[in-house]
Amino acid sequence: MFKKLIVALAATTAMAAPAVAEIEIDMYLGGEQPNSSNISGSHPAIGDFDATIDWDGKSDVMPPYYGTRAVYWRPDNIGFGLEFSHNKAYAPDAQMAANGFDRLEFTDGHNLITLNVMKRWPGQWDRWTPFIGAGVGVAVPHVDIQPTGGPHTLGYQVTGPALRLLAGARYQINDHWSIFGEYQFTWSDNKVDLDGGGTLSTTLNSNAFNIGIGYAF
Repeated sequence: MFKKLIVALAATTAMAAPAVAEIEIDMYLGGEQPNSSNISGSHPAIGDFDATIDWDGKSDVMPPYYGTRAVYWRPDNIGFGLEFSHNKAYAPDAQMAANGFDRLEFTDGHNLITLNVMKRWPGQWDRWTPFIGAGVGVAVPHVDIQPTGGPHTLGYQVTGPALRLLAGARYQINDHWSIFGEYQFTWSDNKVDLDGGGTLSTTLNSNAFNIGIGYAF
């Protein structure tokens, strides 16, 4: 009788105990490709410009494309977090020259910082956990732009709003470590201030496939 009482009490306590929240830190590398976009604006050295640029991501060229995020997972498997990704965009040489630029790139990062909301389904496929997420934030690119005959704009700027969508699956190695693969879509609306007067505006969006490692505690 006493043993039965102990077992029943233990079972009731286990059922009543709340699930434990956790913090997860992810880091990833991958392949990211920005889509073509329109650039428009003006500069005293070249006047008005309006053109389509076929950007190249060059994910494996230093500094490479990478990202990291921290997520606070609640017991209901809804997560809130912060994510940084080091995206890149290079304009082809021929298109730069045709539109009056000696340099036209965001290559020490078209950096995106977003606040994310995520959802996961632990153990959906044995050790595999699918997840989705969305984020909103800002673009902070390292601007590297020089109109022909004009000054070189080189430095970080906050250029506009950014959005992020992601979906993937995580394989749980043990209680703390995991590996994951995911797809990401990013969007940003950018207005750049050019040295010497003038501006350049463009909307950049990209597709990326990432592989990463996570640590939860």
